[in-house]
Amino acid sequence: MTQNIYDDPAFFAGYSQLGRSVDGLAGAAEWPALQAMLPPLHGLKVVDLGCGYGWFSRWAREHGAASVLGLDVSTKMLERAAQMTRDTAITYARADLEQLDLPDAAFDLAYSSLTLHYIENLPGLLQRVWQALAPGASLVFSIEHPIYMASMQPGWVIAANGRKTWPVDNYQVEGPRRTNWLAEGVIKQHRTIGTLLNLLIGAGFTITHVEDWGPTAAQVATRPELAEERERPMMLLVSARR
Repeated sequence: MTQNIYDDPAFFAGYSQLGRSVDGLAGAAEWPALQAMLPPLHGLKVVDLGCGYGWFSRWAREHGAASVLGLDVSTKMLERAAQMTRDTAITYARADLEQLDLPDAAFDLAYSSLTLHYIENLPGLLQRVWQALAPGASLVFSIEHPIYMASMQPGWVIAANGRKTWPVDNYQVEGPRRTNWLAEGVIKQHRTIGTLLNLLIGAGFTITHVEDWGPTAAQVATRPELAEERERPMMLLVSARR
């Protein structure tokens, strides 16, 4: 079963204070880049994998999606999403993405934000998503970048020349990585970029765009704390077609 860290009281309390939790999509610096990768949503049937508070689910409906199914393993996340939603075309349901069960060819878009790095059986999930999408449908997702995940804890160090660096720890060694982010013992699944992309190809997807996300100069000017994200890629953004 997917690690349900979001129902941990300490983790959920910390997560609730993050900018992306308070401000929604506007608080996620990568959102403009992700949004640019989305197909026109009018009339689409959408599944939101790891929907959290439901920010994207509601946005998709506001931008023309016919219906949205938001799935999450966290009861706390789903409760918050339901409290914030007043739209009968959005359905939220608890689901373990390690054992996802969706009808075949039922959706036109699968979307996922910062969820897939928790999934141990990612090949199985991608195959099930492929089957759940109609021919020509899209998959758009963000995932914690493999280089970021392989960075040594607690993060950057000062090199001999005085510059900040991010040492990479065993990048080629794939598997679970234990981190202490918002709570102790958070388990994420490290895979190389090559493995991630090849899993998509192996599941039958055609990759249409890959982005090592980093903030723009304009974003850094507005939010100077984002300058750190230009030192190494924190997120990988991918779009693919069934």
